[in-house]
Amino acid sequence: MSEIKKAVLAYSGGLDTSVILKWLQDTYECEVVTFTADLGQGEELEPARAKALKMGIKPENIFIEDLREEFVRDFVFPMFRANTVYEGEYLLGTSIARPLIAKRLIDITNITGADAISHGATGKGNDQVRFELGAYALKPGIKIIAPWREWDLLSREKLMDYAEKAGIPIDMKHKQGGSPYSMDANLLHISFEGRHLEDPAAEAEESMWRWSVSPDSAPDAAEYLDIEFERGDIVALNGVRLSPAMVLTKLNELAGKNGIGRLDLVENRYVGMKSRGCYETPGGTIMLKAHRAIESITLDREVAHLKDDLMPRYASMIYNGYWWAPERKALQTLIDQTQQDVNGWVRVKLYKGNVIVVGRDSKTNSLFDPNIATFEDDKGAYDQKDAAGFIKLNALRMRIAANLKNRK
Repeated sequence: MSEIKKAVLAYSGGLDTSVILKWLQDTYECEVVTFTADLGQGEELEPARAKALKMGIKPENIFIEDLREEFVRDFVFPMFRANTVYEGEYLLGTSIARPLIAKRLIDITNITGADAISHGATGKGNDQVRFELGAYALKPGIKIIAPWREWDLLSREKLMDYAEKAGIPIDMKHKQGGSPYSMDANLLHISFEGRHLEDPAAEAEESMWRWSVSPDSAPDAAEYLDIEFERGDIVALNGVRLSPAMVLTKLNELAGKNGIGRLDLVENRYVGMKSRGCYETPGGTIMLKAHRAIESITLDREVAHLKDDLMPRYASMIYNGYWWAPERKALQTLIDQTQQDVNGWVRVKLYKGNVIVVGRDSKTNSLFDPNIATFEDDKGAYDQKDAAGFIKLNALRMRIAANLKNRK
């Protein structure tokens, strides 16, 4: 008899997590609680309730939650305040969703009195690390069941056979081989991995992309967008105030129809391997460009440079699953402090896969002084003779080294 009496399963209602649900019941003989999160993946989630009920889950043990606002407000926006990019390109769409799922898994264990959580992440991927580091940070004594590290259902044939014997419905899509890609979607992005993409030399098929048109097929007329910021977060588009989730929803729509936000990347996974993935992050691509633009006139030079120095470290923390770690929280406090004066608006032009900043202003916090920056007569606002002194001081060490070399 297992020591685990009740486990909370991150449950999508798909074939894999349905097999895991049955496997938990068979292997651990425990009561199962299902948790299904709406993070903006664009799928109907109520069928997951019907499937869970059919597999014997008590109604009070089925949790289906709309987390879109919390996801954008408390996870996506804080990440973008840091202009976060992993390995120069990746906007961390999958990574940033995992700490919220881990948080809710732990919340539900506390609500239901469960003593374990379970997830469907494989032993090759990053998500097992993100889920489990988050869970341990929030509840140190929690037990974790990772079926892909325990069972022998390591091929599609074995998984399908187990599902058939257990009476788990297998739809036609899976019988025909399923999707050619492993996909993950939320309000920030959709990712594609596997099969055709496992050859890094092969170009992704145009039919793969879901949220954006090809830049070649985007409208011939550019589209302009005014973006308003308060304390580093977007609060309005074209003069209309929106909630965080609606901001990202609208940006996705505008960017997608203009062919913006596609990425083909070979990344370095936490477990040590290189992995090729394709990502669509349309709204996030606009957010990043616009946020850097408003910071360009509201942040002190050295503060901006310090943020740029710290950003790769911050990005690695998120990618590697350390959202709930003390170092990430400490760094977030610093980042959020820098955003107090990041207020104003940015105008961007969206055109055939490009986000082009064409204007920015902050009536209350702009550090741009046209009287000093002008190429015309500045009426004494800047004394150009002052430059000679600091140039000579900064050149002093190089002059000394050059004189020494010339004497030899």
